[in-house]
Amino acid sequence: MSPKMRIENALEIVLKSFESQSGPPILASALRHAVLSGGARIRPQLCLAVAMACGNDDPKLAMGAGVALELLHCGSLVHDDLPCFDNALLRRGVPSVHAKYGERIAVLAGDALIVMAFESLVHAADQSLNRLAPVMRTVMQGVGTPNGIIAGQAWECEPKVSLRTYQQAKTGALFSAATAAGAIASGKDAEPWLALGQSLGEAYQVADDIRDLIGDTQTLGKPVGKDIELDRPSATRQLGLDGAVEYFDDLVQRAIRSIPDCEGQGMLMKLVHQESERLVPNALYERHIKEFSKTPPKRASV
Repeated sequence: MSPKMRIENALEIVLKSFESQSGPPILASALRHAVLSGGARIRPQLCLAVAMACGNDDPKLAMGAGVALELLHCGSLVHDDLPCFDNALLRRGVPSVHAKYGERIAVLAGDALIVMAFESLVHAADQSLNRLAPVMRTVMQGVGTPNGIIAGQAWECEPKVSLRTYQQAKTGALFSAATAAGAIASGKDAEPWLALGQSLGEAYQVADDIRDLIGDTQTLGKPVGKDIELDRPSATRQLGLDGAVEYFDDLVQRAIRSIPDCEGQGMLMKLVHQESERLVPNALYERHIKEFSKTPPKRASV
């Protein structure tokens, strides 16, 4: 079974464990919609890949950390789509949670996913209780303030922000948490793995900026053009499209170079390569450029 399928199964098990006939059924349905409507699951995949590279002597805890990260990510998307932020009616090609269930349920669903993430992580730590606190601390730092994804969302409310500070918080922080948690769950030092998470996380945000400019709603499964509409910081607005694509390629190369020498190095390199092409396909970039030029520039190989 592929890592992605194992993650999907683990998410299903966790959701079922929190369901009860005594609970509110609309909320339960909204939680399933928020989590199981698609997604690349790259954060838990990255967590598990690092755990494997570090020996993975407690696979239950590594999976628990990966599931917690994905639940937190899904909760952040529910809140991100709310009318007070992006007011997005689509997510992953289906109605966003607030569009389908209403704003009140969406707020509660996002909150519930945050609580569920940490409770499920606690249940996964029965074999290695001594590792639970550092794993949980790592995950919490990736979510909270001053540098986690909540802070990243809050930077959108400030009159001025450094683009890199914003991107590292909004997206990079949870990627760094994923690589660090994978190492810690396996009893290893997180420090050598932080650069991989930081570079790949920032690359993800730059890719999101690029696709917001040149992508389309049908392909991405969410609205495009939001950065300009909401006057948000973005790599394409600051660097231009070519500059943003060049920066994305550089971040991917940084991520690859940062992978420590280990048994799983090749597997991690392959994962980064696959994700870079999925995020910003050469065909998408070149098709867009051809609309404005007969000789599109070549991208650097990643």
